[in-house]
Amino acid sequence: MKQSITVTDNRSGETLEIPIENGGVAAHDFSRAVPGVWFYDPGFMATAMAESAITYIDGDAGILRYRGYPIEQLAEHSTYLEVAYLLNHGELPTADQSAAWNEEITYHTYIHENVRKRFLEGFNYDAHPMGMLVSAVAAMSTYYKDAKELNDPETLHRQVVRLIAKMPTLAAACHRFSVGMPFVYPDNSLEYAQNFLSMMWKVAEPHYVPNPVLAHALDVLFILHADHEQNCGTTAMRIVGSSHGDPYSATAAATAALYGPRHGGANEAVVKMLTKIGSLDNVNSYIESVKEGKVLLEGFGHRVYKNFDPRATIIKKTADDVFAVTGKNPLLDIALKLEEVALKDDYFVSRHLYPNVDFYSGLIYQAMGFPMEMFTVLFAIPRTSGWLAHFQELLDQDVKIARPRQLYIGAEVRDYVPMAQRT
Repeated sequence: MKQSITVTDNRSGETLEIPIENGGVAAHDFSRAVPGVWFYDPGFMATAMAESAITYIDGDAGILRYRGYPIEQLAEHSTYLEVAYLLNHGELPTADQSAAWNEEITYHTYIHENVRKRFLEGFNYDAHPMGMLVSAVAAMSTYYKDAKELNDPETLHRQVVRLIAKMPTLAAACHRFSVGMPFVYPDNSLEYAQNFLSMMWKVAEPHYVPNPVLAHALDVLFILHADHEQNCGTTAMRIVGSSHGDPYSATAAATAALYGPRHGGANEAVVKMLTKIGSLDNVNSYIESVKEGKVLLEGFGHRVYKNFDPRATIIKKTADDVFAVTGKNPLLDIALKLEEVALKDDYFVSRHLYPNVDFYSGLIYQAMGFPMEMFTVLFAIPRTSGWLAHFQELLDQDVKIARPRQLYIGAEVRDYVPMAQRT
């Protein structure tokens, strides 16, 4: 079967055959066939803005792979730092490479004292941790002026390491400030997720020892959130990166995109929904309200996945492990009942509305003690490694600066009217 399409411009009668490569057609080829006509695609619903070798998603089959490795295998066997290496280097590390990578990340966990004392402490006492994080990441570009040297691989690698290493430190610092608790320095004798938990929860003990089950659960969640192809935050990262902005500025832009509730606020919305439902007795009536279009069923369905979200299966098992330690989240029974009722109802099944990764992640975070204001911050920490992989990939590809077209729908040319004559 021939891998091409034929386009006919009915205005001129001219016909052009366009090859299909990697499941897509090149827009510049289409423009040759129909000059002066642009694709109109709000939200990039059917437009590929990049060629990428990082993450593969088949939404119909429920497949997610990082660099070819199924997410199920990585979640079961890998660690977050190993996955971060995979995303940014293209291959799983050898034992020596893994040891060197972990040592590098550990060495760079500390943040400059001025970032904490003069910058973070300058926020209002009730500042949102995510707003603080966006600003702090952007501010780091002023501390590492070599970050603009994008053509030097060694210098660029140093920024990648710094960002992956410092995001948990910044995130914990933002939380501690927002609740009026003193800053906790990194404990580099601990592993990545353990160190973050120490910086979050340590009070007066000389050495904080995280629960290994909770630390492992957090590491799995970090793996699941490390990358997800061309989402809103990654697109923001790529667009700023295409201008050759430094990695900190580009990561701040991606973090700002994640701050929007339509992108990074889904698990918080799930917890609020379950709290609103309140009891098992109200589940059926809530389902009916959803079908009547009065309320939303948060945590169900996905823009990409049309049958099931492969991360949701993994996260449900992780939830069981966490609740065995923390005790069951009181909202869990409502969530399970909601899932059971919805998956038996053709209204939801026919619309491909299945639980996604956000349906259980908020319950896990809440059971571990994280306030809802930190949920999006917990998303930003692991996604940083994915963003940086995309940043480096676009530099390697020498991608042109992003400059989409528009379809103008405003007024035609008109003459200036003096103020006294305006009605």
